[in-house]
Amino acid sequence: QVQPVESGGGLVQPGGSLKLSCALSGQAAGATGWFRQASGKEREFVAAMRWFDAYTRYADAVKGRFTISRDRTKKTVSLQMNSLKPEDTAVYYCVATPRAYNTGSTYYSDQLGYEYWGQGTQVTVSS
Repeated sequence: QVQPVESGGGLVQPGGSLKLSCALSGQAAGATGWFRQASGKEREFVAAMRWFDAYTRYADAVKGRFTISRDRTKKTVSLQMNSLKPEDTAVYYCVATPRAYNTGSTYYSDQLGYEYWGQGTQVTVSS
């Protein structure tokens, strides 16, 4: 098993920045990432990374503004969020799987591609 635990959510003004972190304990992760769910909306993909070579994927809505990264020593994955917008307000979930999917695989952006989910952390973008 891989157990993701998020931290770093909070309230930020539009245009501001916030960094989410996720500690991964247990079994080594093959891929990890972030999903989010806004109130009244379906959960959606944000970003993903293949652990061994840092291959990344991003949702179009966050490209150029969000960056996913990992620290191999600390076994953490982070999501740096810049130029935040009110529509980024959501609960953000860290996810992980022991599997390392092929480059270009649709599993990176599919909820079904991840067996392990964190509890979520709230991000609110408001003035």
